[in-house]
Amino acid sequence: MRKLTAILVIGILAPVLDSTIVNVALDTLGRDLHTSVATIQWVVTAYLLALATAIPLTGWSVARFGGKRMWLISLAVFLAGSVLSGLAGNIGALIAFRALQGIGGGLMIPIMQTLLVQAANGRPLGKLMATVGMPALLGPILGPVVGGLIVGHASWRWIFYVNLPLCLVAIALAWWGLPRDDAARTAYRLDIAGLALLSPALAAGILGLSQVAVHGGFGYAEVVAPLAASAALLVAFTAHTLRTRAVPVVDLRLFRVPSFRAATALLFLSGLSLYGAMLLLPLYYQRSRGASVVAAGLLLAPQGLGSLLTRSWFGRLTDRIGARPVVLGGVAVTVLGTLPFVFAGPRTAAWPLALALLVRGAGLGGAMLAVMAAAFDGLDRAQVPHASSATRIAQQVGGAFGAAVLAVVLQRTGFQHSFGWAVGCTALALLPALALPRRRHAR
Repeated sequence: MRKLTAILVIGILAPVLDSTIVNVALDTLGRDLHTSVATIQWVVTAYLLALATAIPLTGWSVARFGGKRMWLISLAVFLAGSVLSGLAGNIGALIAFRALQGIGGGLMIPIMQTLLVQAANGRPLGKLMATVGMPALLGPILGPVVGGLIVGHASWRWIFYVNLPLCLVAIALAWWGLPRDDAARTAYRLDIAGLALLSPALAAGILGLSQVAVHGGFGYAEVVAPLAASAALLVAFTAHTLRTRAVPVVDLRLFRVPSFRAATALLFLSGLSLYGAMLLLPLYYQRSRGASVVAAGLLLAPQGLGSLLTRSWFGRLTDRIGARPVVLGGVAVTVLGTLPFVFAGPRTAAWPLALALLVRGAGLGGAMLAVMAAAFDGLDRAQVPHASSATRIAQQVGGAFGAAVLAVVLQRTGFQHSFGWAVGCTALALLPALALPRRRHAR
């Protein structure tokens, strides 16, 4: 189990680091490719749209072709997208190749979760989630620093070439180290109608939310039209899935399980507390306190350190006492660690904010790993790929929604009110947390 975990964690480092590294380099990309800010934002948007579109394919592809084969394919697609992005000669080519990267990245995280949970075979998941969540913590810490160093001392093309050694090592390790796929795969047909409804629904939703920050609010045609299309497609997907006899792209019957339903709601709300605040924190240090990109990345390091130091303990605690008390405690600690930023100004001393980030990281890391463990608690092996897709969708849409809401609040009210909103949205997570099981379900 440790060998499998290590191989998959190394593989997932590339897409986790990539997103934060590319965000740091957007200004440089715009200057070197002679394009506007609105156009260069599509380097990020195209990646996110492709990522969201690929997620629903996970369950079918793992069942049809096997987890090892699909893991290698997703790594190869991400590697190809990285190489081609580095070679891109114009902004159109770069946007297209970033979309190819997004397809690989969209498959990787759900496949990783599926392989690990199936390998655990009913064993407690808290300690396992503590290990596999480490790349997500390292990304926000290392990404801005690595991105700043590359932009400052090398060509922007190296923000994509840096993925090559990671992907090649991950492919070699997976080829030799992952267990072989079962000889007899489940050969059910892809629900093409369901995929044709769900993937565009997710892409339209992400597109609409990404336009909120561009236009400064929700009341614009560029925002309303994609969101309305997304809602209509989701309604059609739900109606189709509930009456079809084919194996669905995402099995909605999972939401009959109370622990999965509550965990999915928490993962959506985590978009406001995690992704939304991760938008605010670097901007606060750069705009309000005048820090450089690299300095802001270093100033945010205590948050990742707090999560790294406490994750193993929270993982064991989740396995011992269940997810509910860990999530409730983690949410409360996260609120406590975010509150100082509500009252902080440009001249607030750095060390109390660093201590607050340490506390915030500890609470957030504990809450998130317990939620992920609860999401898979009590599910059988066949349900795991669908649960991996559904939880990833909840995180992705929640992250886009959280970033959109807090971006609008920031534009209209400033940092203190924005952090106040982040605190309030984090506290909302206490409600679905009460629906989590007190103890693990025995299989």
